[in-house]
Amino acid sequence: MLNMDFSERVVIDTANMDWVPSPAAGVWRKPLAREDVECGHATSIVRYDPGASFRGHNHPLGEEILVLEGTFSDETGDFHAGTYFRNPKGFIHAPFSQEGCIILVKLHQMAPEDTTRLAMRTRAAEWRTLDNGGRMLPLHEFGTETVVLVKLLQGTTGPAHKHLQGEEIFVIEGGFHDEFGSYGPGTWLRMPPGSVHCPIMDADSLLWVKMGHLGTA
Repeated sequence: MLNMDFSERVVIDTANMDWVPSPAAGVWRKPLAREDVECGHATSIVRYDPGASFRGHNHPLGEEILVLEGTFSDETGDFHAGTYFRNPKGFIHAPFSQEGCIILVKLHQMAPEDTTRLAMRTRAAEWRTLDNGGRMLPLHEFGTETVVLVKLLQGTTGPAHKHLQGEEIFVIEGGFHDEFGSYGPGTWLRMPPGSVHCPIMDADSLLWVKMGHLGTA
């Protein structure tokens, strides 16, 4: 197991990690959290070399993907950087990439009742303007879980706040700091239920944020 204690704070600078091979030729991973070697709960950064593919498969408790670079494809189409996916239990596909791509992937983490399939091209979506001058794009909500993208301006200071059911952040662009450290592009943070922090943007930043999914303190 890797980083499966949700009561612990985890910070990983994925930009400084080595790629490790997956079972499919030309598909590489940077594992962030993993329940077992090839099954169960997993969060990873995944790279497809140009022309690489994965065999057809189903995920028993769903699959969540954010395309970070390149073009990710399957039988349903070609999806460029910025596309956000949710493939629920029972959805079968054989993904590939002709030009290569890098994706953030979360496996086996959807509620069984959450059967919504989603493929959102976030760069063409309508973002909400925030009071602090930033913008926010809701991606998905189910039960207590909320997933968003946020664009925040350099110098933006968030008030100290508590996440009663935890929070995950992936820094896509820019970066920020809080009481505990600084986080640049490619950093993945998982903050446990009940944790408190006060983020300050060090640059104009784009963040993927997931809240309310790690249980209660």
